[in-house]
Amino acid sequence: MQAKFSSATESVSVPRPAPAPAPHNLIIENRSSVTATGVTRILSCDEGGASLETQQGGLVIGGSGIQVSELSVQTGEVKIYGKIEYV
Repeated sequence: MQAKFSSATESVSVPRPAPAPAPHNLIIENRSSVTATGVTRILSCDEGGASLETQQGGLVIGGSGIQVSELSVQTGEVKIYGKIEYV
């Protein structure tokens, strides 16, 4: 029995791991403001809460008097103010 060798010109595909998600931070100050980074999209927002899409999945912030005051598309940072009751 003879062994078969592949040609030296064949390429071998090595699987590469998926890139790690970018850093995502959530800072809550005195339950009256939230700063979130890694935000890719605001899905919805009203006085009762905000639903965000981040690089690591969905994020819901709820309470009363909720207002989105700042959104930076370049940095993915969002600032939310109001009475924060749940995240």
